[in-house]
Amino acid sequence: MPTNYIPFRDTHYFSSLICDYLDEKEDLKPFYNRFPTLDNFKIQIEEKRNTYNKNNRAELVKALMLQYENLKISSATLTNIDLLKHGTTFTVTTGHQLNLFTGPLYFFYKIISTINLCKQLKQDNPTYNFVPVYWMATEDHDFEEINFFNFKGKKLQWNKNASGAVGKLDLDGLDDVYEVFAAQMGNSDNAKSLKQLFRQAYLEHDTLTKATRFLVNKLFAIYGLVILDGDDPILKKLYVPYIEEELIKQTSFEKVSKTNEQINKLSSQYKIQVNPREINLFYLKENLRERIFESNGQFGVLNTNIRWDKDELLAEVREHPERFSPNVILRPMYQEIILPNLCYIGGGGELAYWLQLKSNFESQNVTFPILLLRNSALLVFEKQMEKLKKLNVSVEDLFLGEDDLMNKVTKSISDITIDFSPQKEQLQKQFETLYVLASQTDKSFKGAVAAQEVKQIKGLENLEKRLLKAQKRKLDDVLQRVKLLQDELFPRHSLQERQVNISEFYLEYGEGIIQTLVQNLEPLKAEFLVLDISNQ
Repeated sequence: MPTNYIPFRDTHYFSSLICDYLDEKEDLKPFYNRFPTLDNFKIQIEEKRNTYNKNNRAELVKALMLQYENLKISSATLTNIDLLKHGTTFTVTTGHQLNLFTGPLYFFYKIISTINLCKQLKQDNPTYNFVPVYWMATEDHDFEEINFFNFKGKKLQWNKNASGAVGKLDLDGLDDVYEVFAAQMGNSDNAKSLKQLFRQAYLEHDTLTKATRFLVNKLFAIYGLVILDGDDPILKKLYVPYIEEELIKQTSFEKVSKTNEQINKLSSQYKIQVNPREINLFYLKENLRERIFESNGQFGVLNTNIRWDKDELLAEVREHPERFSPNVILRPMYQEIILPNLCYIGGGGELAYWLQLKSNFESQNVTFPILLLRNSALLVFEKQMEKLKKLNVSVEDLFLGEDDLMNKVTKSISDITIDFSPQKEQLQKQFETLYVLASQTDKSFKGAVAAQEVKQIKGLENLEKRLLKAQKRKLDDVLQRVKLLQDELFPRHSLQERQVNISEFYLEYGEGIIQTLVQNLEPLKAEFLVLDISNQ
């Protein structure tokens, strides 16, 4: 299957911070533990083995078995959960929101990157075992970010009044989404499979957590993926000392704020992703997830009448740790406390905020994981590859902005050379003679020569622009076809993986599209994959 790779920097879709991280820029090294290489994973294994609380393994396995209690569990997943009891087993983790019907394509890239890295680590470290983990963001409360997915250019949206943690939401209203989705798919065998998958996940379960767990398990159970819900009283109990630390000492605010200042000083192009609060915890109950605050030694929950003094609050933590939900600053640490984790795999935005957190991990004596940018890919259908060849346009060209692409294609197919560089060079040589002459007279004449040179160079540039514009009109038919193809592969002027749902490819290729991704995504490659799926 033909593939091609493009450096992330050359796609122009990734931030300077992430590109500099991939280039292992020296200034960024204080903000992470180790760069993702096979040799560094060996060192990370030793560090995690020495720092991870071994007593947490039994509680982790207990929690997982309860979470899988009403789910058909594959032998591969069951084996992996059992392996977590042993000190020679480690995890590789990715996390994601509970997007409706998996949301954009990159959800699959995150999980498959995780699965494939575990395989690679096992090959390189045969005496250890590695378990891929998907951390469900069940405690998130940003419903508007997850209540839709795109299908063939249309937004299929779940309309519902929602509050509190999204994982606890009932699924009222998803039957309407199903009817719209089913009507657009047709009746092919693959369409029937997709309809059944949606029905079983969302119409036969009563919460979004259960629906998402069923769906992801159905898709990835054969690969041994372990699905973890952090909204769990057994797991939250392991986190109690760190909750107390956050409430009383508020260390994370100090540490992350200082790191943010350091990152800001490195480059104006580095954007801070998250800013800490004095207390980075929410209070979680049914239909409620609101921020905890402190005022004059008293604690409370925003937008409620809930109030505690210090002793009452600590008693609440010990009696009901499941009611305390970490925000984006603390969730990564919660993950690393309960899991024997080596690596977190995420997108560019995620890794950017993880780079803000290392000093806080160090203050709590928690090992900071290796950070790996997930695989990114552009999937190209057979018909699209044929169009590219006919138009003599490369896939790499399509990563350009629309104006730059139109200019490049016009210049490449025009029967007239749209480049006045030779004329500009000739003009500059003529003016060199005039400058020699000007040096023999007064300064005012030299200034007049310089002004005339600028004027004539600008005149040539304007003529070049007018010629390019004229050729664009002449070649409009070809350019429109190129633009249409770019819009197909980069919908809404964005990466395909951020807009398109897997269902569009599943309709064409069935489960084979997942197998193709598993075969082709290389997590340590650190380049953008262009995958021709025409022969899939």
